[in-house]
Amino acid sequence: MVPDVSAWRGLDLLEPLSGGARNPVFLARRGSERFVVRVSGRPAPALTWELDLLDHLAAHGVAVAEIVAADDGRRDHGGVLVHPFVPGRPPSTADDWRRVVAAAAAVHRCTPNWPQRPGFASSMALLTAARGGDVDLAALPDGAAELIRDCWRRLPPAPPAAVHGDLGAGNVLVDGERVTLIDWDESRVDVPWLDFAHLPEDVDVPVPMDRAHLVTAGVAWEVATCWVAEPEYAARRLAELRARTGH
Repeated sequence: MVPDVSAWRGLDLLEPLSGGARNPVFLARRGSERFVVRVSGRPAPALTWELDLLDHLAAHGVAVAEIVAADDGRRDHGGVLVHPFVPGRPPSTADDWRRVVAAAAAVHRCTPNWPQRPGFASSMALLTAARGGDVDLAALPDGAAELIRDCWRRLPPAPPAAVHGDLGAGNVLVDGERVTLIDWDESRVDVPWLDFAHLPEDVDVPVPMDRAHLVTAGVAWEVATCWVAEPEYAARRLAELRARTGH
């Protein structure tokens, strides 16, 4: 799908960018400035929630890819979004990852009592519910949903906060000491520990639980949220989850 950027006068699409497993992402230019164009498949209320969150985080000093409004002032045009091009590279050093941890912790600190994203559910809500966001536990093979819930039950209680939802090297840009968190498509409100589940295991994270159990809870989330949208990937992660838990 080639996005329609006519709502941004003078903006020209250049080429597709890597990443964006579920949603198209393009490089664009207007004059001498570069931009990133992405297409969200989220319903309008869920997308509005995401954009409100980005505005809030930016106002609190968290580095995110901010929104370039269309000529009429709207933040998106039929799900098409424009961001300034953010320079940077994926995190690779211990210092990089410490900054990623600090950035995620800042997100959690400035979003207490944040409302849940419309249509989504936290891991705690999904202990009894079957659906939320991209998760449909009823679609999983026999026994898989309860295995996943068992992994989430090991997460220590914590006040819920907004979480990035897909925090890994591919969604972080490091430029000097600045760390920018990008691609908030899977963000929601949840226990904050899950944001640290996919970080390298030699990186210290502020989570009061056994690291192996945290990683396993993150694998369980990957299975649940990808089973419908990315079934082949999710099947591999389910095999990994069963191996990690001895099932």
